[in-house]
Amino acid sequence: MPAPMKVYLAGPEVFLPNGREVIEAKQALTRRYGFEPNVWLGEGEPPPAEPFAFGLYISAANEAVMRDSDLIIANLTPFRGISADIGTAYELGFMCAMGKPAFGYTNDPRGYVERLTGDFYAGKVEADAEGVLRGTDGLMVEDHGMVDNLMVDGGIDRNGGVIVRRRVEPARILDDLGALEECLGIARDRLPG
Repeated sequence: MPAPMKVYLAGPEVFLPNGREVIEAKQALTRRYGFEPNVWLGEGEPPPAEPFAFGLYISAANEAVMRDSDLIIANLTPFRGISADIGTAYELGFMCAMGKPAFGYTNDPRGYVERLTGDFYAGKVEADAEGVLRGTDGLMVEDHGMVDNLMVDGGIDRNGGVIVRRRVEPARILDDLGALEECLGIARDRLPG
């Protein structure tokens, strides 16, 4: 019997007060769908004490785990703003650049343009003389009907995946795992093995 595919589970859960619990629940769910969560467990040399060096140490460790993973499933729920966590976006791009299957999910089903116009610009957008939608700062408002920046949606699409959108109660927006479970089911059905 072949070994299960290794999944890199990207997302901002490490920052949550209940982060360890949420990460462990994500890993258990991943195993239930026949995959192996591939995570850095802090093995190796002792980490440096200086904060910048410690950050570089974690970055390198995560990149090593991504290289050793077969696919990525990224939590794209807006985090500290209107878009996905920037670290998660980097990890998604890293995996897509290696040509690995990519899937995503979000607990905010609104598209990027709805979050940009509603949450960031508070509805104050107007078309300019050429018909281009612009915010109060004059910047163009892109509308491609996508979950996030077109590079996020495009990378997932080109690498065979989908983005699952769900609406959850606001108190659970960062730790509800229903969309992850749906994403795992789709990945299991689409991928060999």
